[in-house]
Amino acid sequence: MYDDRPRRLGGHGRFALATASVAVLSVTASGCVVVHGEREIMPTATRADAARALKSFTAAYNKADKTYDQAADADQVTGALADIDGAKLRAGRKNNPDGNPAYSPLKLTDAKFTIPEKAGWPRWFVADTAANKGLKDTRWLLVFTRSDANAVWSVSYLTILNADDVPEFEKDKDGFAQTVTADDAALAIAPDKLGEEYATYLKAKGSGSSGSSGGANFAPGTHTSVWRADRVKKSNQPGLARQYIDEPLSKGDYAPLGLRTTDGGALVFFATRHYEKQTAAPGYDLDVDANIQALLTGEVKSSLTLQRVSNQVVMDPAKSASDQQVKFLSRVDGLTSVKGE
Repeated sequence: MYDDRPRRLGGHGRFALATASVAVLSVTASGCVVVHGEREIMPTATRADAARALKSFTAAYNKADKTYDQAADADQVTGALADIDGAKLRAGRKNNPDGNPAYSPLKLTDAKFTIPEKAGWPRWFVADTAANKGLKDTRWLLVFTRSDANAVWSVSYLTILNADDVPEFEKDKDGFAQTVTADDAALAIAPDKLGEEYATYLKAKGSGSSGSSGGANFAPGTHTSVWRADRVKKSNQPGLARQYIDEPLSKGDYAPLGLRTTDGGALVFFATRHYEKQTAAPGYDLDVDANIQALLTGEVKSSLTLQRVSNQVVMDPAKSASDQQVKFLSRVDGLTSVKGE
């Protein structure tokens, strides 16, 4: 069974959460041979590189979590995770200027690294770890990315899965995983279309899982049919109107990333942005808690606009599979800004 529980960066700490077929070589003035990684298909990292990146990330994360200093791990996070993590630290610093009163260090253990082979940049790999925070029998999947040879490895996606939901990846004889392209037409939904299709799906008014009720064929669950139905219910509450806008995030450090699985499908990470505008009728008050207040700009008179960024991981089946439903395995989101009007 896949994990349908929503995750947020709160609770138990911040997280409780084409290609070239021939190598191209050049000879430098000193006679050294240089491999052009932007053209050659090669592993994106060594296992030693991956282990060092995980250790560096954990140390930076713990320093930032203890002090609520966003600068402490700013170069270790990027993309959707940087948005979520940064907002959490800013709110924490405003509410607790002396640091995190509930701090306990994060420990990531039993690390398993899935390293793909690819040409060009960015390079990336997945760390699958156990953690001392959050729910029992879960695995933390961190996607480390690197934009060029001089860049630091940074985590762009972090999701938390039930241990049984981590799939088997297709690997070559040397143990390296295979990436899927952003426009892979062999999958039920091409990775670069997942955010757009998900946003379209969430706009639909129906409570079904797919088809005529709006959007792509997403399997029913907490992050699809249940969330959509909950929005419909909340929008009809007396005294408070709610409006929603959903947007894909698919460029640059927000680009979707996927690995081929042994069943012919792919495990794909992708990101989205979600807005919720709450407008209160005369005589009704809007709920502004400490975390909302910490990120608030403007003055709350009759409305609040909440912005959240979400990163999620799905099983995207092959078009040849009998079941074409894309299944959400996990979603981690966080409040990133609030505007009062």
